[in-house]
Amino acid sequence: MSLAARTREAVADRPFLVDALRAGVANYTAVARFLDVEGDVDAVATALRRFADELPPYETAEREARVTMEGGLGEVADHGDALFVVGDTALAPTGGSLQGVLATGDVDAAALAAVLRQLSTAGVTVEAAGTAGDVLLVVVDRRSGADAVRTVEGTLEAVPNRDR
Repeated sequence: MSLAARTREAVADRPFLVDALRAGVANYTAVARFLDVEGDVDAVATALRRFADELPPYETAEREARVTMEGGLGEVADHGDALFVVGDTALAPTGGSLQGVLATGDVDAAALAAVLRQLSTAGVTVEAAGTAGDVLLVVVDRRSGADAVRTVEGTLEAVPNRDR
């Protein structure tokens, strides 16, 4: 396998580096050292530079989405009224201790990934999350609800969009 191929493979194993290369904010030499690809650091940096040139630019696009909060979520056995179902776990409005942050509109898996990264950065613990069709749901502890709403709204204003 060539040095360039090993370098691309190492970057592909770390999606945050792909984003940094696409955004043009990566220090190629620092990334080359971080990857620890066998070979000369300058050669790896050159391979990174060439790889970055081939990547589509990192673009963001505001998404049209309405964000609301659904309070009092808890686990239920009957999945009929549930907002969230995975396997045997279903969450519905029951007066429980969880808050659901619901975004409807132009949302997808990329939006969910960005929301989860931002919530993690903000120190908000996510209890459950998912997206299907034009709905995105993030479930947090009641005390984190307001912070989660602000974070979801802010994130959806500038989500990396791979389709545009």
